[in-house]
Amino acid sequence: MAWYGACNAGVRIAVIAPTFQDARDTCIEGDSGLLSVLPKECVDTWNRSLGELTLWNGSRYKLFSATEPERLRGPQHHRAWGDEVAAWPEAETWDQMLFGLRLGDCPQVVATTTPKPTPLIRRIVKTAGAMITGGSTFDNADNLADSALAMLKARYEGTRLGRQELYAELLEDVQGALWTAGMIDTMRLRSAPEDLARIVVAVDPSGTSGKGKGDDIGIVVAAKDSAGRFYVLEDGSCNLGPEGWAKRVAALYDKWDADRVVAERNFGGAMVEAVLRNVRSDLPITLVTASRGKIVRAEPVAALYEQGKVHHCGVFNDLEDQLCAMTSAGYVGEGSPDRADALVWALTELSHGYRYNIAALC
Repeated sequence: MAWYGACNAGVRIAVIAPTFQDARDTCIEGDSGLLSVLPKECVDTWNRSLGELTLWNGSRYKLFSATEPERLRGPQHHRAWGDEVAAWPEAETWDQMLFGLRLGDCPQVVATTTPKPTPLIRRIVKTAGAMITGGSTFDNADNLADSALAMLKARYEGTRLGRQELYAELLEDVQGALWTAGMIDTMRLRSAPEDLARIVVAVDPSGTSGKGKGDDIGIVVAAKDSAGRFYVLEDGSCNLGPEGWAKRVAALYDKWDADRVVAERNFGGAMVEAVLRNVRSDLPITLVTASRGKIVRAEPVAALYEQGKVHHCGVFNDLEDQLCAMTSAGYVGEGSPDRADALVWALTELSHGYRYNIAALC
């Protein structure tokens, strides 16, 4: 895309990223941005406030934010570069970009992105004539710190998230999965509404007691509005000792002005409550018992997603990876679905209502 502008006079190229700042800081000024790739003698002017890069031959790169699809209504281009398309908050941005991609004999678009299977990415891949190329994080090893590569490989090797983020695989949904990426993405919001009627912080403690040992402690904040719609607000899961995760729960309770903390009692109910009250004695706590299997508990919550009643307010990769690995036959992901369990407890509490007792939740 850089050389197309340098080798062709007077062309117009749109550069679109999730936000204007992303387009400016990464696509133009970043370590591998256009200013670092183009010879200095090719650059005439760079106006960072307007987001316009003009070359010596009159070719111009214009920056756009994927949050404002209407700004692409009208401008015409010979080429377009869409960066991190899977993270675009508005799929309409792609359509508005295509409407203006009509100059020259063969207008084209390059999309660079993590291959998260969002509805837009699936649509792009299936476009007639689309050419798909890919490369893993490790193909770029010469430009990355060895310690960072080692950490990423140790943490994500063999996981669905690792296959997507590190090895650029466009993953299809797991057969029999209770959740799918499309189900979550279709209802995703950028932020939570203001009229939330009830907010809970749900905790799924692990069976270990020390920092860095065993599975994570699942901590998920969720809410319900007066119309009966549900919102996942934050994934605060961590791998901390008892005092550490209890403080995390209390902090999230305050941050979201929550109404209740819901905690699984299976790994020592009295201990869980005591740890929480040692940090904050006045926390309103409901202890729930996992008397049925994870999948049986999860199925009614997955049904809420199928009905289009649950919105994720933001992107929660680790949590969503676990959800999409829960099948009717069991969990097929790595480790324990601690985050998914916490989400199930949160939405179960919200869907049953505060007036129900523990028996009704189990």
